[in-house]
Amino acid sequence: MAQITLVRHGQANSDSQDEHGYDKLSPLGHEQAAWLGEHMRETHQAFDSVYCGTLRRHVETAHGMQAQGFAPIVKDARLNEMAYFDLSDAYETMTGTTTPTTREEFVEHMPRLLNAWKDGRLRNVPESFAEFEDRVSASLEDIAARSDRALVVTSGGLIGMVTRQVLGLDIEAYARMCLSIMNTSTHNVVRIGQSLALTQFNNIAHLEQTGRHHGQTHI
Repeated sequence: MAQITLVRHGQANSDSQDEHGYDKLSPLGHEQAAWLGEHMRETHQAFDSVYCGTLRRHVETAHGMQAQGFAPIVKDARLNEMAYFDLSDAYETMTGTTTPTTREEFVEHMPRLLNAWKDGRLRNVPESFAEFEDRVSASLEDIAARSDRALVVTSGGLIGMVTRQVLGLDIEAYARMCLSIMNTSTHNVVRIGQSLALTQFNNIAHLEQTGRHHGQTHI
């Protein structure tokens, strides 16, 4: 039975308001990655393959975890995040609503943006909602077919999409799942029959030790 452990990257440059500026780990993000790798070794977790997206924050997290110690790291662009800042710019052009800067603003903004994206109302965006859905499902199916125990370092929006697909979530629930996913949290899906099932969500055991609670971040 194939098992895939999904990891959200460490804290990125959350002060940025564009895709390029956001795409690097903060000092805390590097710490979170190291703590997760340490925890996986201490708890004797093993993987026969390791994948990550091609974004800088994915690669830095995988290497910070020393994930290459489990298996060679394979970079796959299908594991990259939705281009949220680009989508938000398109949403601002359509509605005049600017990209949020606080978590509270994201709670209101994300489901509205995702609905507009899903309905095809955003113009000049890097990919459609359906294209994002398709590449996420295709990448997970390929990994499940090739690996018994795979480790995948990616982003919150992609992990949220996996939960949407395996649990049949609507857009509002999908947005809430994305917003709840913490930096370097782990999430497990397993193949049962012909489908994938969610068996673990938002595990942060490596951040629950004394002195690490400040590492429990969402952005």
